[in-house]
Formats: sequence, C-alpha cells, structure tokens
Amino acid sequence: MNLTLRIWRQSGPDDPGRMVSYPVPDVSPDMSFLEMLDVLNERLTLDGEEPVAFDHDCREGICGACGMVINGVAHGPERATTACQLHMRHFSDGQTIDIEPWRARAFPVVKDLVVDRTAFDQIIAAGGYITAPAGSAPEAHAQLVRKSDADAAFESAACIGCGACVAACPNGSAMLFTAAKVTHLSLLPQGQPERSTRVVGMVDAHDAAGFGGCTNIGECTAVCPKGIPLTSIGRLNRDYLKATRDRDGAPGT
Repeated sequence: MNLTLRIWRQSGPDDPGRMVSYPVPDVSPDMSFLEMLDVLNERLTLDGEEPVAFDHDCREGICGACGMVINGVAHGPERATTACQLHMRHFSDGQTIDIEPWRARAFPVVKDLVVDRTAFDQIIAAGGYITAPAGSAPEAHAQLVRKSDADAAFESAACIGCGACVAACPNGSAMLFTAAKVTHLSLLPQGQPERSTRVVGMVDAHDAAGFGGCTNIGECTAVCPKGIPLTSIGRLNRDYLKATRDRDGAPGT
C-alpha cells in the first residue's frame, strides 16, 4: 500500500507543534502500525532528518507504553487493540492517516508522540501498599472469594496503564484507570485493611494531577484495549462515598 501519514511533530514541551505529512510507499498489510513507523523513521534517518519519537516497549499489547491517537481514535480503529498490535491490513491503499499524541492537561507532550505519564505513577503511589502477614504462604482455601468478585477483580487488574481512557475522554479524566487500580484490590480480602484510605488517596491524587472529572460519557471504555467496563467507576464512587462519609462522621454511617 501507498499511504500518507500526517504526524504531530513537536521538538519539546515548550515548542509549538504542527502536523507534518510524510508519504510512505510499499507498506505491507502484514506490518504492525509501529513497524510501519519504524520504516518511516529509517528513511528519515538516512535522509538526515529527525525521526518521529514515539513510546514503545514490549510491542505485544502488554506493557502499555505505546500510545497514540490514530485518525481521531486512541490506539486506532480496532477495538480492544493497542497501537502496537494494530496491523496495516486495517487501512486502505492511498489512505491518509493522522497520528497525534494523547491530548490531556495531565499528559504534557515531551516530544512528537511521546507524552509524560508521570501523573499515573503519582496516582499509584497515593494508593500505598496492602497489609500482608509475613511468613509462609497461607492455605489456598483459607479465605474464600466469590467467583463474581474474583472475575471482576481480574478484569480490573488487566489495566496496562496506557492512558487511552484519558485521551478519549472529552474531560481528560483518568477515572477508568484510577477505578481499575482501586477496585481490583477492594474486591479481594487482601485489599480490605487500606480500602478506605486507598480510594481517598488515589482520587485526591487524580484530581491534584489535573485530570478532569468523570461525567459517564463512556468513551474511555470504548477505546480501552483491555475492555475494562464502566461499572468499575461505579465501584470506585461507592467506595469513595462511603470512605468520605465514615471519615467525616456523616449521620447514618
């Protein structure tokens, strides 16, 4: 295929950015999207031009490093697929593809398609640790966990922290990410001792980082490569409401 890429180029956080067009001929439909960018960067390097900066690591849809908006959709047109697992067979010969970084106040652009996702680390750090007894491993059946709770916890734990939910949200909210990190512990016995302090700390860190509020639009779940559902935000809201009522000594708690 012969494609035209319109890529956001920005030299640094304080520099103005712009969309730059690049023709990319002879693209194999079996290439991944990142492999196609590798081909472009190799050509740019040989021509003495600056290659396009983008995040990547495992290229297996596991690490969450890759992140870009492709034709207006976080991670591209395929549902439940990261940009590194997106293949060029999903595009057409002669197509123009727009590629931009995540857009959010809490994710400042570092260079080109690379953004600073330190805000996610701050949310995780605010969650603290879980209390776990030292010694040998407990008996596997000592603490029973309902199948529905185990399934929901595993579903939330699948979050890879890519930031697509933030990029897709018109409010720039990271509530789906925060909810996934909160609820996968709040559903399990190991997460109960710090359940209240964890949810309050992580939500406060979310707001302090500059993320917007959630208004239940649902764009986050639509682009999430791991299919984390909107119900996880509902669980977070219930935990947060209960924790703050208990903390403030509200009547009826």
